[in-house]
Amino acid sequence: MNKRFILILIAGLVACTKNNDQMGDPPLPVPLEEDNTPPPSITEITEIIKNVNDYWQSFNIQGGASWNQAVYHTGNLAAYGVNMEDKYKQYSINWAEINHWEGATSNNKSEWVYHAGITGNNVLFGDWQACFQVYIDLYNLDTDEKKVARAKEVMGYQINTNNSDYWWWVDALYMVMPVMTRMYKLTNDIKYLDKMHVYFKYTKDLLYDSKNGLFYRDSRYLFPKHKTISGLKDFWSRGNGWAFAALARVLQDLPDNNPYRDEYIQVYKDMAKTLAAFQQKEGYWTRSLLDTSQSVGYETSGTALFIYGFLWGINNGILDESYTSVINRGWKYLINIALQKDGKIGYVQPGGANAVHGQILDQNSIADFGVGSFLLAVSEMYKFSQNYYDKLRNW
Repeated sequence: MNKRFILILIAGLVACTKNNDQMGDPPLPVPLEEDNTPPPSITEITEIIKNVNDYWQSFNIQGGASWNQAVYHTGNLAAYGVNMEDKYKQYSINWAEINHWEGATSNNKSEWVYHAGITGNNVLFGDWQACFQVYIDLYNLDTDEKKVARAKEVMGYQINTNNSDYWWWVDALYMVMPVMTRMYKLTNDIKYLDKMHVYFKYTKDLLYDSKNGLFYRDSRYLFPKHKTISGLKDFWSRGNGWAFAALARVLQDLPDNNPYRDEYIQVYKDMAKTLAAFQQKEGYWTRSLLDTSQSVGYETSGTALFIYGFLWGINNGILDESYTSVINRGWKYLINIALQKDGKIGYVQPGGANAVHGQILDQNSIADFGVGSFLLAVSEMYKFSQNYYDKLRNW
C-alpha cells in the first residue's frame, strides 16, 4: 500500500514537472535589492539631453518617413518639450518637409495594403503611419493644415474599412495607437477611439499572454510553436517596450471616461509587474525577457522604452512609487553603460523581430530609434526629477 502511494506520488511529480516545461514559464527570479538613489538634478538631465541629441543631429542625415526615423522624432519632440530648444523642433520640421508630411506615398486607394513592406502602397502598414504622431504634434505647436492633411486622409480611410487585423505585430501598438488618440483630439471623431480598441483587441487576443502579462512579437513566435533555446516562451524585449510605451502615450491623451481606459490600464499594470520581476541587477532587460541565455548581454532600446513607461506611470499616478527602484537601476544602466562620453547611445539591437541567439552588441551598436527611445526616457526622468525636488522644497 505504501509502495503504491509512493509510486503515485512520484508519477504526479513527474507529470507536474512536465506540465511546467510545456507551459514554458521559468520560476520568478529572486527579488533585487531596493535602490533608493535620489533622481538626477534637472541640470544634469538637461546636459544629458543636449549631449545625446546634439551628437545625433550633428552626425546623421535625415531620412525617410518609416518607423525608425519616426520613433527618433517622437523622442526628439519629447526632448523639445522639456528644454524648449528650438533647433530640436526645427530638426523635426525639416524631416517632415523632406517627406512632404506623408508616410507611404501612393494616392491610389485601391492598392493600399497593410502587410510589411517599404513600397509606396504600404500606406495602411503601421510602420508608415508612426510619422503621423510627429506631424500632429508639430501641427499642435504651429497649426497649418498641410501638416495633417495626409494623416486625415489615410487614417480617415482606414477607420471606415471593416478590417480589424491591421495591428498583427506588437510594434504596431507604438507606431499607431498614439496616432489614433491624436487623431481623436484633432478631429473630435470618437470613431478613432472605438476603432483603436477594435484593433488593440485583435492584437491582444492574438499575441498577449495574460499569465505573464507580456506580448509575443507576432504569430511566428507563439509558444509552443516557437521556443527559446531553453524551451521557454520567447517574449522580445523591444516588442514589449513598444507595447508598454504605447500604453503610456495613449493613456496620456485618452479621455478619463473612455469605456476601454480601465482595460488599457490593467494591461499596463500587469506588464509593469512582470517587467519589474525580470529586470537584471545591472538595470537592463535581456532581449528575451524570460530567458537570459537566449540572447546574452546588454540591450538599450527595450530598456529605455521600459524606463520611459515606468516613469510616465509614476509621474501620472497610475503606477505607485514601489517601482522607483526599477527606475533607478534602469537609469544607471542608461547613463553609465548605454551612454558613451561623446553622446552616442550604444548596445542597441538592430531592426528585427526577435532575440537573436548569439547576436553581439557593443557600444558602437547604434540606431535612430534607440536614440529616440533613450530621449523619451530621459525627458520623462526630467519630469520625475522636477516633481521629486519640488516636493522636497515644499516639505
